[in-house]
Amino acid sequence: MARISFSYLCPASWYFTVPTVSPFPRQRVAFLGLFFVSCLLLLMLIMDFRHWGASLPRDRQYERYLARVGELEATDTEDPNLNYGLVVDCGSSGSRIFVYFWPRHNGNPHDLLDIKQMRDRNSQPVVKKIKPGISAMADTPEHASDYLRPLLSFAAAHVPVKKHKETPLYILCTAGMRLLPERKQLAILADLVKDLPLEFDFLFSQSQAEVISGKQEGVYAWIGINFVLGRFDHEDESDAEAPQELAAGRRRTEEAAKILLAEFNLGCDVQHTEHVYRVYVTTFLGFGGNFARQRYEDLVLNETLNKNRLLGQKTGLSPDNPFLDPCLPVGLTDVVERNSQVLHVRGKGDWATCGAMLSPLLARSNTSQASLNGIYQSPIDFNNSEFYGFSEFFYCTEDVLRIGGRYHGPTFAKAAQDYCGMAWSVLTQRFKNGLFSSHADEHRLKYQCFKSAWMYQVLHEGFHFPYDYPNLQTAQLVYDREVQWTLGAILYKTRFLPLRDLRQEGVRQAHGSWFRLSFVYNHYLFFACILVVLLAIILYLLRLRRIHHRQTRASAPLDMLWIEEVVPMMGVQVGP
Repeated sequence: MARISFSYLCPASWYFTVPTVSPFPRQRVAFLGLFFVSCLLLLMLIMDFRHWGASLPRDRQYERYLARVGELEATDTEDPNLNYGLVVDCGSSGSRIFVYFWPRHNGNPHDLLDIKQMRDRNSQPVVKKIKPGISAMADTPEHASDYLRPLLSFAAAHVPVKKHKETPLYILCTAGMRLLPERKQLAILADLVKDLPLEFDFLFSQSQAEVISGKQEGVYAWIGINFVLGRFDHEDESDAEAPQELAAGRRRTEEAAKILLAEFNLGCDVQHTEHVYRVYVTTFLGFGGNFARQRYEDLVLNETLNKNRLLGQKTGLSPDNPFLDPCLPVGLTDVVERNSQVLHVRGKGDWATCGAMLSPLLARSNTSQASLNGIYQSPIDFNNSEFYGFSEFFYCTEDVLRIGGRYHGPTFAKAAQDYCGMAWSVLTQRFKNGLFSSHADEHRLKYQCFKSAWMYQVLHEGFHFPYDYPNLQTAQLVYDREVQWTLGAILYKTRFLPLRDLRQEGVRQAHGSWFRLSFVYNHYLFFACILVVLLAIILYLLRLRRIHHRQTRASAPLDMLWIEEVVPMMGVQVGP
């Protein structure tokens, strides 16, 4: 009987083949952990590098250019991170409301809020003016809130409704209100505080409606212009010291001027005194262009009538025998009335004579350090100073003469003299032909001759500016931003707001400060992390290589054993 024996290869393979060897789980976990931590550090450093790169100092003019471009765009009222603030400037001739906005504070305790004037959908500044001044409510203070309602309604339509409750409102009154008796001032303010919160949800309290002093107004104007010029930017230590050097210079001011010094802290914390400034500031009530004209008319009226009585003349008593006013354009007729007295005047257009007649109104004293009205003037280093002329200084050079910008005394005097010498009929025809600024009106044409002579006297005889001084610019905009004292006011009044944000960020910064190293150390740590990652990869590859060699050596004799075992079993035996 034949027998056949057959071998089973599969069971033999199960017994003698060695499975693929893989790294031990512990080693794999250790490697992955090291690799993950290294990648995390590398990512954090990259993020930190981006932050560092963004904070690198760039050319300041380029930064200001970018800021100007951004400010000319319409304000994104859909941005929830924007905050808003309102300032009402209640002046002598009218009131204006300014709407400001600012993003979240940048976290630097040395920086003020980045406050800018809001722009509407047409990229126009959000501002509205009404006339007359709020002082017109002196005898009817119960209507003061009605008077301001159009301004606040205008602002409420531009500020997002959900932001109203956190939008501060400041109502600040200036020259017109200062001239009122205190009881009338308080009555007007009381009506505003009582009635406005009933209609508007803005953040508004009694302390936010006030009559500010001339010194306060001057300080706010100083803050506003220096903020726009970037003088409060402290990007490095040398910049941070600059304001203190200015303050130190003011400390040398004479004892006589101490009353004219204003000291204030722009820091976000009163405990930090590195942003304390001492500024020479004073106000000259009654020396503005409009009020100066009234003073001049009073002077002319009294002197002319007295001269008539003494000499038996009738100058100015009738239109046929008018007083020839050198401060009005040639041929312009006008009437000056004071109480029951009337003076008929006709323009003579003599600018030089006009200036001479205005000189007594400066009320100068014989003291060399006195300016207008005998007030002490802090010494000015004209060789190392920069000045900007706003308001009437700008209107007087630009609206009619069209020479606004860098001021040059002789050029201004020649243009003003030529204007005064023109016939009134010629000037009015030029006005109708649109040859003057769009802001010019008949009132400006009428009193331009007087105001140009007054400004010239105030600047050179009152404040002692050199006639050929090159570092004075008459301006309405600086870096495309309208500079108003209201900007300085809201900067000053919101100076403590950044501290709130800084405190909210304190905990998060404390936890994250361990890796916020300076760049001097970060670039070493950056390369160290790269080396750690590379080392981990190399170690892992070497480990795999050793495992592979071990697997190869272990599997060679087993394969031979399998062959030796299998070969004999492959034979076929046939037998009985």
